[in-house]
Amino acid sequence: MSFRPIAAALAGVAGTVAMTAAMRRLNRQLPASARYPLPPRELVEAGGPDLPEPLAEEVTLLGHAGYGAATGAIMPLLIPRTSVLNGALYGGLVWMLSYLGWIPASGLLKNAACHPPSRNLAMIAVHLVWGGVTALAYKELTSAQEEIFAGHDAPDADQEF
Repeated sequence: MSFRPIAAALAGVAGTVAMTAAMRRLNRQLPASARYPLPPRELVEAGGPDLPEPLAEEVTLLGHAGYGAATGAIMPLLIPRTSVLNGALYGGLVWMLSYLGWIPASGLLKNAACHPPSRNLAMIAVHLVWGGVTALAYKELTSAQEEIFAGHDAPDADQEF
């Protein structure tokens, strides 16, 4: 079994952690009119019956991390030369396909064009962070696989590559 899909999914979760940190900080900077529940929570609220608050928070976190893992797992299939820049561009593509595409098409949330520009800019920015960090984490994990997780000795530190 190949390690790469697992590495990509884990990288997507790492990207989601960084994205969440950026989301928290940028959300505080938004005008009050744009500071309503962020998309992960909006999706939970729109997707089914009302949940008690502690459970709704857990489902939101799980859904957010799960979506980050799933879209992270797809990244190497679409971007064979993973770099922070390509990852950030992929993050922008994920935002576009999600918030201008399948999410409004499903009827779960309004199209991003219906949200305040400041909110959209914040959401685009955090998706760029997600993609860049996901790409960086993927490169690190796949390098670790080759160097320390493989069933052979790692090259000597002074050995040239």
